[in-house]
Amino acid sequence: MGDLNQLLFVRRFAEHLDGPYLEVGARDYGTTQDLQAVVGEGEYVRADMQPGPRVDVVVDLTEPFDEVDARLGGRRFGTAFCLSVLEHCGQPFAMAENLTRLVRPGGRVVVSVPFAWRFHAYPSDYWRFTHEGVQRLFPRLAFAPDWSVWATSRRNDFRPIDERLGKIPLASKPHWREGHPLRAIAARSLRLLAGVGVLRWLAGYRYVLAPTSVMMIGTRIEAETGNVTTTTSIPPPFSPP
Repeated sequence: MGDLNQLLFVRRFAEHLDGPYLEVGARDYGTTQDLQAVVGEGEYVRADMQPGPRVDVVVDLTEPFDEVDARLGGRRFGTAFCLSVLEHCGQPFAMAENLTRLVRPGGRVVVSVPFAWRFHAYPSDYWRFTHEGVQRLFPRLAFAPDWSVWATSRRNDFRPIDERLGKIPLASKPHWREGHPLRAIAARSLRLLAGVGVLRWLAGYRYVLAPTSVMMIGTRIEAETGNVTTTTSIPPPFSPP
């Protein structure tokens, strides 16, 4: 997990995340961010399917739950981090279900998945996700809209999730409508350059997708009542830049 914006996302909501903590896919490949330093005190367990630096428990989260539970010592966690992991998982529904069961009622699962990203095999790369796909993977979690964003690869570039997910319009009209005249002029200039054969490889598209991740926090629903145990202070929504 080497995306700085994931670290900033966790830091933004850290006061609403409780231990014990489980970090999935924690093996350090040289660029892994230190989430434990952000959340502070509390039992912190780093798990990965391969042994290596920063791995406390070697476990395959797609195995039958009883086996996973035994490997983790029967613990139930207040927060589970699953950042840049699900795209590498051959059975994402199985992993999502096991993660849900490992989190106690009222606990959180912090998820970051790529929506538009380069191919990156660690050791394989299978999937890309929308926010609706994440909700399908975790049907027993409640995802608050104010705790769900998309982020580009630029530092601190977070956006509320809407129909513009990942899109960078190359036409001028969308920028005029959103009140960005300089962007509209730049888009128009790009189209003019394309008309004379310059930058046609780029301006021939209506839009492009920026490197984009979807980041969400889900709260496990109480099995008995169907209520979500998150009635305390909820952070304000992210605002677009």
